[in-house]
Amino acid sequence: MSKKENAMQEQVFIVAAIKPWNRAVFAEALPGFAGRWHFISDPAELTVELVKKLQPAMIFFPHWSEKVPDEILQLTECVCFHMTDVPYGRGGSPLQNLIAAGHQETVISALKMTEELDAGPVYMKMPLPLHGLAEEIFIRAARIIAGMVETIARNRPAPVPQVGQVTRFKRRKPEQSRIDESLTSLQLLFDHIRMLDAEDYPPAFIEYGSYRLEFSRPSLKAGSIVADVKITLKKDHR
Repeated sequence: MSKKENAMQEQVFIVAAIKPWNRAVFAEALPGFAGRWHFISDPAELTVELVKKLQPAMIFFPHWSEKVPDEILQLTECVCFHMTDVPYGRGGSPLQNLIAAGHQETVISALKMTEELDAGPVYMKMPLPLHGLAEEIFIRAARIIAGMVETIARNRPAPVPQVGQVTRFKRRKPEQSRIDESLTSLQLLFDHIRMLDAEDYPPAFIEYGSYRLEFSRPSLKAGSIVADVKITLKKDHR
């Protein structure tokens, strides 16, 4: 084993991610990575004290909804992953905003985290197709990100500043999952349902009288959509 490989084996890295698909993908991938790897899925565990104790060479954030303290950003190199070709699409709900805008593919950008959201320099980008249900896309993205994590940890590419016009996405609100008159075709309706079909995301819904109907697992047919429907009483009728 070379000196570089020996040094790599001694280095500590952290992967911090909150979604179940990331836990599953990295549980399989991390044992094969060089180095000493720690996986954190609870935001309460990622503390300044832990980072000082472990002294990681890098921390990777495949999917992290919490603000990372500035002190952690200063202690070590932090890398996040954004599902757009930055600087296009900085901001929240990138998958849903991309599909709603008609995109069929995107890239995953690996960014050095800075105090400004999604504005850091870029280590690398990898293509990501946007077909399938939201959770299927997230699983696909997690596998791609795992490969990016290993590449960045091993090769340490120098991040380069973002180039181009900045466009921003707004984080979607649960009420925007409602099916309304703006969905004027079966394709638009199909995309609306599938882009919300993932664990912990507010599903596409309509309300009818006292009931709330939530849609999942859509399949686009010739002239129709077949989907699962969950029917519950509206909150104000329970």
